[in-house]
Amino acid sequence: MGASSLVRPGVIIPLLALLVAGCGGLGPSAADRPNTLVTTGFGLPDEHATARVDVFRQRRPEVDLRINEGAFDEQQFLSAVAAGDPPDLVYADRRKLGGYAARGAVQDLGPCLRRQGVDLSGFREAAVRQVTYENAVYGVPDFFTVRVLILNNPVLRRMGVDPAALSTTDWPALAEVASKLSLVRDGRIDRIGFDPRMPEFLALWSKANGADLVTGEPHLDDPRVVEAVRYTAGLVQRQGGWAAFKAFRDTFDSFGADNEIVTGQVAAMVMDSWYVNTLAANSPDVDVTVAPFTDRRGEPLTEAGGQAWAIPQGARHPELACEFLTTMTATDTWVTAAKARRDALAKKGKPYSGTFTANRAADEKIFRDVYDPRGIPVLEKGVRVLQAVQDKSFALPPNPAASDLVRSWESAVSRALLGGQSAQEAMAQAQREADRAITRVGGR
Repeated sequence: MGASSLVRPGVIIPLLALLVAGCGGLGPSAADRPNTLVTTGFGLPDEHATARVDVFRQRRPEVDLRINEGAFDEQQFLSAVAAGDPPDLVYADRRKLGGYAARGAVQDLGPCLRRQGVDLSGFREAAVRQVTYENAVYGVPDFFTVRVLILNNPVLRRMGVDPAALSTTDWPALAEVASKLSLVRDGRIDRIGFDPRMPEFLALWSKANGADLVTGEPHLDDPRVVEAVRYTAGLVQRQGGWAAFKAFRDTFDSFGADNEIVTGQVAAMVMDSWYVNTLAANSPDVDVTVAPFTDRRGEPLTEAGGQAWAIPQGARHPELACEFLTTMTATDTWVTAAKARRDALAKKGKPYSGTFTANRAADEKIFRDVYDPRGIPVLEKGVRVLQAVQDKSFALPPNPAASDLVRSWESAVSRALLGGQSAQEAMAQAQREADRAITRVGGR
């Protein structure tokens, strides 16, 4: 039985035999150090991180701040909490953080936020919903991403498709366009016509079809979810089948100057908003249209994502941790980081595409005072679309078995894409797995 099955709402059960070194815990020797603060799941890849950390260090130079860089390991984190040796702060995907709250692994931040005078009504609603469980807030949202369409204008026009007319509203019409735009020769894919980005974007396609994957309970076998899986699997099948499709996609230089848009390897795709910045930085002359994803009624729709800061149960320095996470997500701190990022990019001759956060006031100041698109069309046009859809976003609610649910539905979609199971069989199995996971963690 794993550590995740031993954490119950409001109750942390000590596990004496667990190895938690490297999880972010301090160990007994550091237990009495009042000015030591340890984080886990957070890195320092660029100025967005380093400049914000510097703000805190300048305010509290006496604090021994230990940033444990590296990918967040859920099992290690839960094990550390269960063993009574957690870090002071955790930085995690909001989609999963709510689950930790439901299982009692992180603290209610209400007292912290009141003490620091932070009002989350100024944050984006979808982000706050993700970290709110039973009317209590367990995390402070950080970055904010959305999902949109990115259309390769030269390819579309060459194939007789008007970029302004391509949308996800009419599913049968989109399937025909995908077939027209794709290029498959003797079983080899030379161009993807339309990439639905499955299995990662199942929640978005399901919502477009009128279904929520998760409410209070998972609905993975809802007929509308099944239809979304069947439809997107059919899109892939029309374009060479999943094995060839994924193998071709894996060859892309997505973060380079010869990315799939520049090379014409993709005509259209659903993508996370950060890719607009990637295109602008690496191929500023690229000719694309950034457009809203739409549901089947034609209404703009997007799924919100991002991370949040939380304080684990048993953290040794919760008041100091509270000060850190509210500093990291404060308006002025974000603006300082945005300026540092802009200036660093300017030295390299690159544009600054803005910083999208869950803090509305921060975004307003950043895009009014700091944003520097340098006349690059993909930014000047694309960023406006990203801003327009932010408050049209939805987010999956907290669930005690959030991580298990994601694994269940992504595995199910992969089976349907490969043709090993029908969409209905795959999602029925996913629902059974989800039900067992929720029972296992005490959600029912």
